[in-house]
Amino acid sequence: MNVPLLLNQFLDRAVSLYGDKKAIFSEDKALTYSELNERVNRLSDGLQKFGAGKGDRIAYLAPNSIEMLEGFYGVFQLGCVMVPLNIRLKPDDYLFILNHSESKFLFVDQDLYHLIAPIRDQLETVQQIIVHYKEESLNEMGYDEWLLQYSPEAFDREQLDENDICSLLYTSGTTGNPKGVMLTHRNNYLHALSTMHHLRVSDEDVLLHVLPMFHVNGWGSPFYYTANGSSQVCLRKTTPETIFKALEKHKVSVMHMAPTVLNSLLQFYEKNVPAIDQQVRVVIAGSAPPPAFVTRVEKELGWEFIQVYGMTESSPLSTISTVRSHLKQLPLNEQYRMKAKAGISMIGCQVKVVNDYGEEVAHDGMEIGEVITRSNGVMKGYWKNEEATMEAIRNGWLHTGDMATVDEYGNIDIVDRKKDVIISGGENISSIEVEGVLYDHPAVLEAAVIALPHEKWGETPHAYVVLRENEQVSEHDLIAFSREKLAHFKAITGVSFVKELPKTASGKIQKVHLRNEYWEAKGKSGKFVN
Repeated sequence: MNVPLLLNQFLDRAVSLYGDKKAIFSEDKALTYSELNERVNRLSDGLQKFGAGKGDRIAYLAPNSIEMLEGFYGVFQLGCVMVPLNIRLKPDDYLFILNHSESKFLFVDQDLYHLIAPIRDQLETVQQIIVHYKEESLNEMGYDEWLLQYSPEAFDREQLDENDICSLLYTSGTTGNPKGVMLTHRNNYLHALSTMHHLRVSDEDVLLHVLPMFHVNGWGSPFYYTANGSSQVCLRKTTPETIFKALEKHKVSVMHMAPTVLNSLLQFYEKNVPAIDQQVRVVIAGSAPPPAFVTRVEKELGWEFIQVYGMTESSPLSTISTVRSHLKQLPLNEQYRMKAKAGISMIGCQVKVVNDYGEEVAHDGMEIGEVITRSNGVMKGYWKNEEATMEAIRNGWLHTGDMATVDEYGNIDIVDRKKDVIISGGENISSIEVEGVLYDHPAVLEAAVIALPHEKWGETPHAYVVLRENEQVSEHDLIAFSREKLAHFKAITGVSFVKELPKTASGKIQKVHLRNEYWEAKGKSGKFVN
């Protein structure tokens, strides 16, 4: 028997087994899975009556909310393709994505409509904009009133194949225009089955959606937590205070986030010490965290730290950092260092690190190569970009562009993106390793390290640092600190103290902006600023 692997089966299971369970929470709203399903049916019915059909792209520009969550399943019932938009782009970025994807409908949150207004008249294919939480003064269709016009009864779904595209996710586009990653029902379905096993998802879980659902590590969560009947808490705005309030109110047991968001929670905890008595798992992705974070999370907060690794093009997760049973006799500090690594491949994934000749690097924690992966989660390709697809997927493997080492236990450790590796005097330096050392300094709140040009060495590491409140440290002291902890060629040679670091919507530090700012400053002065 060959039963198509379709994502709506996950919500069907939740409705069948947990239909009466209050499971979806957003601000003052609470829905059972049956009530969520009724809203999903109304959404599908409304879109169909507006002319949406199989293969049409439906775009969403919204924070984590019930409206965003129900969009996944309502769009899929029609055989349409969901195009979730990063909420921190500029109007011109949305213009490109909406036109490039040929999106037919756009759902946008009232608080984000100002990002669409400037390019409203330049949209080539969008036939209708529908606004969540619409204000009366806005001349667009309001979502709630529109939704209630349509039927909550079971929707007659479009016949689909598991290899049909379900989502079109646009990468951040740090160089050139963003690329649209085509993921299929099969990609997301099999990825969900593997991930729910490794993250030990169950119907007792309460997930707090911290990462935006459009983000690589937030995207899959509506699938594997829904399939298991877990409760889900949506926060339209995430701050350390709102996160801890939700932890207390809803007894949250699991959260997905970037290291910078986790860092902000640690700072908040230091000053407030909230009373959290339940077991909590934090699933970290986006960039490699310093080992100090693992120690603090597990010792101070008493939470379980789980590092994962992946990318949009692989649905997204490929590896996980949990310590295997036969290695739990290792010293605790070594286990913490292991947990900070990308870890080992998930079930259904093949992941390896190779040199320029395609040969696996030595398992010595020293030799650096590129991470490549193959799995059922790897994308169908880039939308309308066959050249980029062929460049990314070669000989049956997805080339990630991430550089890593492999330790003696087979754990992969991401050292940098290819573009972030610093080459000084012919030696490769991991900016992530240098940042990890800086985080050990008691005055440092956040740190990002990039390469700056050097007349003798070609490049040297330069740090951008945010200091903790009421802390002071000099550039000279931080340079000396890094020289004490690292080989001298890896030590930073300069520091720029800043009030904040540029970040993506998920909290990942954007080093490309730091590099651009440096070159802009250099261009104005006509000399190096290092």
